Amino acid sequence: MPVRKIVKIDEEKCNGCGLCVIPCAEGAIEIVDGKAKVIREELCDGAGFCLGVCPTGALTIEEREAPAFSEEAVAEITKDQTTSYIIQKCFSCGAGEDRGAIFPCRLKGESLWVCAKCLPKLIHG
Repeated sequence: MPVRKIVKIDEEKCNGCGLCVIPCAEGAIEIVDGKAKVIREELCDGAGFCLGVCPTGALTIEEREAPAFSEEAVAEITKDQTTSYIIQKCFSCGAGEDRGAIFPCRLKGESLWVCAKCLPKLIHG
């Protein structure tokens, strides 16, 4: 099995809100018994778009042995899904992704979204 980056979900921190499910375009994350779970490791590409929406910081990326990412498995599981998402907004200025690029980030233990305009201020103070 290859060593690669994959999402890890801390069940103790997960509150089951489901916000991480929508940004996972590959369909790797589902809510099972009230907690987020990576349902099949070969569906997770390790990109981490789910990290930025988690209000509790339960999601991280780890590097470990896992089945290789499978585009074929993703195509099979997502073929009947409709596209939907939650419009995210910059925590600093409130600009939504409909007005420009926004990025997931972690600040003082909190998962946030920040727009391209506010990102330099966040980095450089």
